Amino acid sequence: MNPSELLEAYLLPASAFLYSIRGSASLKLDGMVHEVRQFHVLHGGKGMRLDIVVKEEFEYYLLFYRAVNALPRGKKLALLMELNKPFSLQYGFKPQEPLSLLRYLTGMEKVWVHARELERFKVKGLFYQFVHELLWQLDSQGVETHKPNLVSQAIRYIQQHYQESISLDSIAEQLNYSPRHLSMTFKAQTGASPIDYLIQVRLSHAKELLLTTDATLRDIAAEVGYSDVYYFSRVFKKHTSLSPVRFRTLGRQRGLAEDRPFILSGLSIGTGRRPRYIVNDDDNHYRLKRGGSIQMKRNSKSSMALVLLFTLTLLLSACSTGAGNTVVGGAGSPSGNTGSTTSSNATDNSGTVAKTRTVSTINGEIEIPAESKRIIVDLYLGSMIALGITPVGTPELNLKNPYYKEFLQGVENIGEYEAISLEKVLALDPDLIITGNDQLYESFSKIAPTVVVPFGELKNAHEEITYFGKALGKEAEANKWLEEYDRRISSAKERVAKAIPATSEFSIMQYNKKGTLAFGDNFGRGGQAVYTALGLKPPAAKKDLLMKEQLVEISEETLPDFAGDYIVITTNERTIEDFKADPVWGSLEAVKNDRIYVWSQDKSWYFDPIATLSQTEELADWLAGKDSN
Repeated sequence: MNPSELLEAYLLPASAFLYSIRGSASLKLDGMVHEVRQFHVLHGGKGMRLDIVVKEEFEYYLLFYRAVNALPRGKKLALLMELNKPFSLQYGFKPQEPLSLLRYLTGMEKVWVHARELERFKVKGLFYQFVHELLWQLDSQGVETHKPNLVSQAIRYIQQHYQESISLDSIAEQLNYSPRHLSMTFKAQTGASPIDYLIQVRLSHAKELLLTTDATLRDIAAEVGYSDVYYFSRVFKKHTSLSPVRFRTLGRQRGLAEDRPFILSGLSIGTGRRPRYIVNDDDNHYRLKRGGSIQMKRNSKSSMALVLLFTLTLLLSACSTGAGNTVVGGAGSPSGNTGSTTSSNATDNSGTVAKTRTVSTINGEIEIPAESKRIIVDLYLGSMIALGITPVGTPELNLKNPYYKEFLQGVENIGEYEAISLEKVLALDPDLIITGNDQLYESFSKIAPTVVVPFGELKNAHEEITYFGKALGKEAEANKWLEEYDRRISSAKERVAKAIPATSEFSIMQYNKKGTLAFGDNFGRGGQAVYTALGLKPPAAKKDLLMKEQLVEISEETLPDFAGDYIVITTNERTIEDFKADPVWGSLEAVKNDRIYVWSQDKSWYFDPIATLSQTEELADWLAGKDSN
């Protein structure tokens, strides 16, 4: 290294000896400063931070080694190793006989440069002699050693790698400690586990990005280390009691109130609910458990204009509403009697008789047109298409759905799920809005009658199609579609039953550069098709976890626990051959035996009734070609 050169924040990838042979520098190892000149030895453990500030031209050897305990070993030795951590100790000293150490180092270097397997064995022999000489001089000079601060090392590693897919096992491996020891020591000193601390670091950065940028949730999730935006949203809400969108909205309301006190905070339109479809850093689209949200308007003129439009809408709505409507409808949840409807007559100011229907929803009984002509829908577009209804507007991702894209000619884009444009919705002049986001109800209902059915209330294709068929007066169309659906699903199940053992276990996964996810039966990626339509089984050991959480982030270490006899996996990055070549994936029985089905993200994102039917038949075709033996 030349004068004034700087090596900063270098994390040792393994235990290491640094031996200076010329010049001088100031070295800092895990915060401990060593003023080093010619012939100085420094030892540090894996994961320690090394900083070097060169004073004059500085030359040194950096020798890495990995210590593997020989087995079997006695309990006494195991206890000594656990208590003393010899390969993680930090010490530095100037040897009394430096040239003997240098001789071993230069010998290792010469052999290593052109080494084959036999020469590498010679290097190991020279290394043992180097260590023996060094420890002899260390002992004779009475050099003091320092145990590393494990917690500070772990904290620094987390802070530097929180954007990556890390786990307790990976942190422990980096620091050369057992996961159990790391967890116990960390919790004893901080009161929290390493993973709890990791979550707090990630959420702290996420909060800053939410409040200081206009980045999408997808981008923020990826930036702070979450491969799936819904998982990020769920963790965020669990620890803050607010969704990311709601946190951003409230934070900016406070900021706007301070900067522009004449803008009422009540005019903000943030929703704070998780969108059913969201895009991640790899352009993955996630169909999630809540509807879209609306970006808060930072410009006061735009906000005021929107408020004026809403006011005008309310005024016109009030002028056209009669007082003689009779509301009759069944009570209950969407999966019960929510679809109960009736018809009534109302007279507007022009004397025209308008026929209406009443639908029971979570917001009470909502009166809608008996025959809606201009419907806007976000989550339940698949059901609309199945009933023969073409909406006037829908979010952008719906327009890309490969399973019914041809039915959407002329349908307007109203924005992304997490940023629906109220201006576009208003401009389309809908007579009915159907949404899965209950927090959009207040805004939507000012534009048109709004039916809210939160995602998850309707459990399957039958409940969804039946509900909307009844609510919209399309019972005949619903029954006809479901009859065909049942026929095709039954056929697919019969083919699969003949091809594979009844005890087979299936895994639904997604792979990308950020990591691997496992899914339950109500989160896309083929879960509805495999677990609900075909009635196949998830891995027994993980069934309860998957069905409760619906999405689980898994590491390479835990991958075998989630891998069933068959794997259906979503990825745009790998082929079956790539998985076979991977040492971890390639060791799974499903991969070794060609029982893995790889499909692209645009095929597996969706799980509306139409998509589920097509996916079920696609997977059945694949499974029908498998050998049941």
